Amino acid sequence: MVRRYALRHDQRARLKGLLPGRVGYVGGTAADNRRVVGAVLYRYRAGIAWPDALWAMPERFGKWKSVHQRFDRWAKGGIWERVFAALSADADNEYAMLNSTIVRAHQHSADVHKGGTGDEAIDRGRGGLNTKIHALVDALGNPTAFYLSGGQAHDLAGADALLAGIVAPTLIADRSYDAEARVLRPLREADEVAVIPPGRGRNVRRDYDRDRYATRHLAENFFCRLKQSRSIATRYDTIRRNFLAGVYAAATAILLN
Repeated sequence: MVRRYALRHDQRARLKGLLPGRVGYVGGTAADNRRVVGAVLYRYRAGIAWPDALWAMPERFGKWKSVHQRFDRWAKGGIWERVFAALSADADNEYAMLNSTIVRAHQHSADVHKGGTGDEAIDRGRGGLNTKIHALVDALGNPTAFYLSGGQAHDLAGADALLAGIVAPTLIADRSYDAEARVLRPLREADEVAVIPPGRGRNVRRDYDRDRYATRHLAENFFCRLKQSRSIATRYDTIRRNFLAGVYAAATAILLN
């Protein structure tokens, strides 16, 4: 029987050498990493808030508190980010794309407790609480890096955080990134090409490669796939670190397909 949102055997094999608790790893040997990863991916894909996991998670995943504790511990240790980084290391760097999307933050996510830092990348807009996910995407439309900000932050906040990590010779982005000091000049200094339409307020209309710019839909397509994980499309995590770990986990599932 095919289990909903379950990883295939070949996908599990790709993760086996990347997780803590494996044979030869510092510390104890884990016996249930596969179950925990499956439970976390199920939770984000199905859109389950942790307080509801007691009755909403299938019994095959075991105790939800154990799953949550492992997820939280791995988030603190940067495990989810390292797994994502390992899978995204073979990116197609013909060009890179920078984009962002806003997700609604559920009222549960505003209940910050002692695990928070005070800056949980949540703010209030017309539609309520929200978070903005900034992402770098490669030429195949696969993610390579993420940054979180409040939903009302400018797209340039993502450029400030992610621009230094670009290794592709060309960056494609929309006109909201048409900023001389924060984007265009750093790209020129790095000998990289900016495929960014000029902003409407510019007196001098800078030219750009319109044919190459047409491929930017791949970044939009990635966000569509990411938001198929319902706990990403609606944020339930209170702590920024944990929501970012969930983004890494959901993106890892995309890279495994």
